[in-house]
Amino acid sequence: MAKEIVKKIKLQIPAGKATPAPPVGTILGPFGINLGEFCTKFNDASKDRMGDILPVEITIYDDRSYDFVLKTPPAAFLLKKIAKIKKGSDKGANHVVATITKDELRQVAETKLPDLNTDNIEAAMKIIEGTARNMGIAVKGLNDAELASQEEAAQKAEIEKEKRAEELEAIEAEAKEIKDTKEVETVDDNNNEEETEE
Repeated sequence: MAKEIVKKIKLQIPAGKATPAPPVGTILGPFGINLGEFCTKFNDASKDRMGDILPVEITIYDDRSYDFVLKTPPAAFLLKKIAKIKKGSDKGANHVVATITKDELRQVAETKLPDLNTDNIEAAMKIIEGTARNMGIAVKGLNDAELASQEEAAQKAEIEKEKRAEELEAIEAEAKEIKDTKEVETVDDNNNEEETEE
C-alpha cells in the first residue's frame, strides 16, 4: 500500500549547514520528523555545494517518514554571487548596481536549467536576464546600454519629481502664510469694531 502524503514543505537552507534549530526545527518538528537524521542527510547531500543557499522540497508521509529533493539555488542568489554584490537594486531596472557578461548569464542559466520550465538554454537565459534586470544587474552587450539610458531617464524623472514636490511645498507654505495673515486681519477688524461701539 502506498504511503499517504501528509505535507509538502519547501525550505531554503545553506548547503551543508542544516541544524535542528529554527527554521528547520520549527517547521519540521511538528510533523514528528527525526530532525538530527534529516539534517545529517541534507548536509551529506549538499556538502559539495557549500556556500550556496539550496531550496529543498520535503515530502512528509503519514508514517512520519519523508523524502527530500534538492533544487538549484535561487536565480537571485546565483546572480548576486556572480556579480559579487550583497543585494540587488531597490529601484529595480531603474538603478544598475552591477554588470555581468553574457557568458556569466549563460553560466547561471545552465545551473538553473533543471528547475526551469524549459530545456532550451537560450530561453533559460531570457528568464534569468529578466530576473537580473529586476535586480538592477545589466548584461554587457545585451541590455547594458538600454538599462543605462533607462536609469538616466529614471534619475531625471526623480529630480523632476523632487523639484515639483519642493514647488508644491513652497505654494502650500505661501497659502498658509496668506491664511494666517487674513485671520490676524479679521481679529484686528473685530477689535476695532468693539472699540468703536464704546
